[in-house]
Amino acid sequence: MVEEKKQFKFGIDVSKMNEAGLHFGHRTSRIHPKAKQYILGVKNTVHVFDLDKTAEKLEAALEYIQKLISEDKKILFVGTKVQVKELLKNMAVECEMPYINERWLGGTFTNFKTLKKRIDHFNELIEQKAKGELEKYTKKERLDIDKKLKDLEIKFGGIKNISGLPDVVFVLDMKKDFLAVKEAKMKNIPVIAIADTNVDPDLVDYPIPANDDAISSVEYILEKVKSVIINKK
Repeated sequence: MVEEKKQFKFGIDVSKMNEAGLHFGHRTSRIHPKAKQYILGVKNTVHVFDLDKTAEKLEAALEYIQKLISEDKKILFVGTKVQVKELLKNMAVECEMPYINERWLGGTFTNFKTLKKRIDHFNELIEQKAKGELEKYTKKERLDIDKKLKDLEIKFGGIKNISGLPDVVFVLDMKKDFLAVKEAKMKNIPVIAIADTNVDPDLVDYPIPANDDAISSVEYILEKVKSVIINKK
């Protein structure tokens, strides 16, 4: 008797996940013990995820995101790894969600009041430039301000419209942006994250056990997230 394939919501397709490379983890020497619950086996010294379990976890995360959006909650997307920075930014902008795709600044959550002052200053400079109020300064002073604006855009461009801490954080790489996970937990902010085989998936509320290195893998997951957010708006 042929076992019936499990059907998942949100158009999640295990064969498409396989094509996108979600199943590839890290080398067996880099395994985190708690990741073993999601591993199917080993191929060429690399751990391979059980994609049925990945699909279950992805489905749970998407259901949670769907609920958040219906309640008009804000999700902060964090992904500072070079190969996914633009992917994350484009997706977050399209979904009208805040994002951090450069360096995570220590204290972003735990010292938010100080950070907010810097964001407010950034927004003031943007407004002053738009109104032509910077014309009163010398050419050198204006060049210095423009340089400062570029620096502030890199640091705060994705979060310049936030008024407070986000309701949830979505992290693309738990190892690279461990500080984001740590600060979120300190402030009791729920975390959704892609959890590769080299991290502890139990550190976050909604782990998605999958390859966090391949662009195709991250893109598959973000496309599902984007679809849920945009269809709910």
